[in-house]
Amino acid sequence: MSTDSGASEDRTLAPGNGFLGDTWVNMRRWLLKSVRNPFIVTSSIVQPLIFLVLFSQVFGQVTGGAIGGPGQNIEYISFLLPAIIIQVSLVAAASSGIGLVNDIETGMFAKALVSPMNRGAVFLGKTLAEVARICVQIIIVVVVGVLLGANIATGFLGVLALMLIGILFSIWFTALSNVVGIQTGDTESTIIAVNFLQLPLLFVSSAFLPVDRLPQWIQYISAVNPITYGVDAARALVITGWEWNTILPSIAILVALDLVLTGIALVVLRRATSASA
Repeated sequence: MSTDSGASEDRTLAPGNGFLGDTWVNMRRWLLKSVRNPFIVTSSIVQPLIFLVLFSQVFGQVTGGAIGGPGQNIEYISFLLPAIIIQVSLVAAASSGIGLVNDIETGMFAKALVSPMNRGAVFLGKTLAEVARICVQIIIVVVVGVLLGANIATGFLGVLALMLIGILFSIWFTALSNVVGIQTGDTESTIIAVNFLQLPLLFVSSAFLPVDRLPQWIQYISAVNPITYGVDAARALVITGWEWNTILPSIAILVALDLVLTGIALVVLRRATSASA
């Protein structure tokens, strides 16, 4: 890191105007870091787009009978799009912990801990930066999905709701990846840990095939897999419309998960603060 860049980073650690000011300072810092390192943003977009294009083109023809019941004609691209939206949120949330480890290794995290900033604002600002990035990525994925033939039953309002579900889904994994980052303090270990969770969770959920078409043991795991609830809520918006008996329970579970994991992340952050004192 250059001297000018380091000085700029240090200036962002000065306290803002209370909690909101500290939140804004941290959000702005993490957004600038993303812009200055476009590889992170590009990779987190390209991977889901590859899944969207390849899965829809390669498996679309052979999975049509598996995803539609009697009298149903569901295009696989429409079935797949919600899963890719959740994957975008998952990948972006995973990179949050990796970014935090980079701060730990460069000493910026230690400086943040001893600064007068509110600890909750430090975490919230970082989370909001990830949320902003996720919203942009979801829009890109939706546009590509529509170009490939996906139909969103709920229209423009449904796209906004998809973004909300993506955000709600991302918060718990953002918190988890940050906890892993703080606990390991090592980039390689954090990457291994979050990747170990990402792909297995995707494939033992309702992401790529209906749960009732999967082996029984996967159905049991899928029932407690957060990805299933995110995908089911998003899929209702894309395929069946405002199906509240699916959407609301899924959102309630995601919100509960967000509150629990965020609480754990704040506790871990405060303990890290105490340990550095």
